[in-house]
Amino acid sequence: MRDSALDIRRIAAMDTAHATRLLHQVRAAILDGRRPPIAPRPVIDASWRRMFRLGLDPDRDTSSVLLARDELEHRRRSTVLGEIMQTLSGGLVSIADASVQIMVVTDAQGRVLWRAGNAGVIRRADTICLEEGAAWSEDCTGTNAIGTALAAQRPVQVHSAEHFVRTLHNWTCAAAPVHDPRDGRLLGIVDVSGPASTFHPATLALVDSVTRLAEAELRERHLRTVERLRAVAAPILCRLPGRALAVDPNGWTAAVTGMPPLDRLPLPKSFRAGRVWLPALGMCTVEPLPGGWLVRPDAARTGPDEEQTSRVVLDLSRPRRWTIEVSGPAGSWAQELSPRHAELLFVLATHRQGRTAAELAADVFGDPTRTVTVRAEMSRVRRTLSGVLAHRPYRFSEGVQVEVVRPGNPDDLLPHSSAPAVAGERRQTPR
Repeated sequence: MRDSALDIRRIAAMDTAHATRLLHQVRAAILDGRRPPIAPRPVIDASWRRMFRLGLDPDRDTSSVLLARDELEHRRRSTVLGEIMQTLSGGLVSIADASVQIMVVTDAQGRVLWRAGNAGVIRRADTICLEEGAAWSEDCTGTNAIGTALAAQRPVQVHSAEHFVRTLHNWTCAAAPVHDPRDGRLLGIVDVSGPASTFHPATLALVDSVTRLAEAELRERHLRTVERLRAVAAPILCRLPGRALAVDPNGWTAAVTGMPPLDRLPLPKSFRAGRVWLPALGMCTVEPLPGGWLVRPDAARTGPDEEQTSRVVLDLSRPRRWTIEVSGPAGSWAQELSPRHAELLFVLATHRQGRTAAELAADVFGDPTRTVTVRAEMSRVRRTLSGVLAHRPYRFSEGVQVEVVRPGNPDDLLPHSSAPAVAGERRQTPR
C-alpha cells in the first residue's frame, strides 16, 4: 500500500472505521515528518503544503470574527449570488436536510453568506463557527472544502482527517466554485457539509452539477439583458455613418454596424463616456446607452496593430487573481485572466519562440491530441489580446517585451493548475 495513492473512490470503498483510521495515520505521519503509509490525494497534499508555509497550527480552533449584521447584509445585496439562491436551494437544501447535512454559500473571500439544511447539523455547525458571517478561507480554517476550492479554483471534497485542523475531523464537506459567466469572475463557493458519517463520493458531483445549473441561469439572465440592449441600440446604429457598436457593461456586443461583429470588446476597469483608447479598436468616442455603451471608433484607426505594443506584464503573484497589463505608445490597459488563460499565457511567456497547438495541448493537458480545445481557448485569448499575440505558431509578437511576475514561493505559481508545464516550472524554480 505504501506505493499507492488515495482517491475518493478508494476511501468510499473502504470500511468506514478503516478509512478513518488510515486518514488519521496519513495526517499524523506527515505532521511528524515521516513517510505516510499511503500518499494523500494531490489536492490535499498541495493544501497541506500551503498550511505548513502559513505556519497554521493544526490544533487551533476554527473560530473567526463574524461579519457585523449590516456588513453581512451589504455583501448579500452586492453579489449576484442572491439572484440564484432559489436554484441553489432548490437543488441542494432538501437533499442536504434528508441526508443530515447543510448547504453553505460563501462569497469570493470565503465569508459565509447563507446556510440552510438539517436543523441538528446547523446547531452542530455553530460549534465550529460554520455560521453566517464566518471566515472559511484556508488561511483562517486550514484545509477544508470551501477554502481549498477557493485556493484551487475547482470542485473539492475533503473528508475527516484530510482536514488540516483537528477540530474538523468529524466532518465531511464538498464544495464547488461559482463563476460569473459574463466575465469569468469568481463569485463564491457552494458547499455541502455534515458529520463524517454522511460522507458519499457522489456529493461532490451533485454540488458541482447544481452550481453549473446556477451559472447557466446567470448566463440566460445575461442574454436577456443583451437582447434588451440590442432593441435599444439597433435603431440608433442604423442611422450612424461609419463604424459603431453597442456593448453591455462587461463588453459583450449587442449590435454592430460598419465592421465585423465581435463577441466581446475588452473594456478597461475605469471605462467611461468620452474619448477612450481601446486596444482592439484604437481611439473611440464612447456614449452611454440604457444598459450599456455606444462605442464609435475613429475613422483613422490607431491601436496595437499600427502602434506596436511595447510591454506586457503577466502578473501571477497572487494565489487566486491573475492579470495581464499591456502598455504601448497609445496608453495601457489591464485584464483579469481565467485560470486556463493564465496557464496558456504563462507557457507562451516561457517559450518566446512559440508553441504549436499540439505542443500547447501537451503543456496544458498532458495530451498533444487535444488541439481542438487549445485552438478554441487561444481564439478567445487572441480576441482580447489582438496585436499582442501571433499564431502559426502561437507566440507573443516580436518586439513585445514580456515580464512574468511570479509568486514569492514557487509552489504558489498557479496553485489550481495541474498542467505539466506549470508543475515542471514549480519543481525547477529555486526555492
